[in-house]
Amino acid sequence: QVQLVESGGGLVQAGGSLRLSCTASRSIFSIYTMGWSRQGSGKQRDVVARITSGGTTNYADSVKGRFTISRDNAKNTVYLQMNNLKPEDTAVYYCHTLNNAPAYWGQGTQVTVSS
Repeated sequence: QVQLVESGGGLVQAGGSLRLSCTASRSIFSIYTMGWSRQGSGKQRDVVARITSGGTTNYADSVKGRFTISRDNAKNTVYLQMNNLKPEDTAVYYCHTLNNAPAYWGQGTQVTVSS
């Protein structure tokens, strides 16, 4: 079993930045693709960024050029740097694994972007 704990959410004005962190209870990044998903109020949960075990990254079109996913293997931590935030980025953000079943999920962290 793996526990994932997110942090770094909060309230920010449009155009601002936040960095989310997700720390795993053990070393898993050499095994799993890691992702960040988000779910806005009344909306479905969508993957916005992912990073493979080999370090390849991929982004949803809605965040491309503004968000960056990275990881620190020594700290068992995945990051999501979010720049130029928009009100439509408001959501609960979740860290999770992507290439295993059942996937491991964090508890989520709220990001609110005010206009």
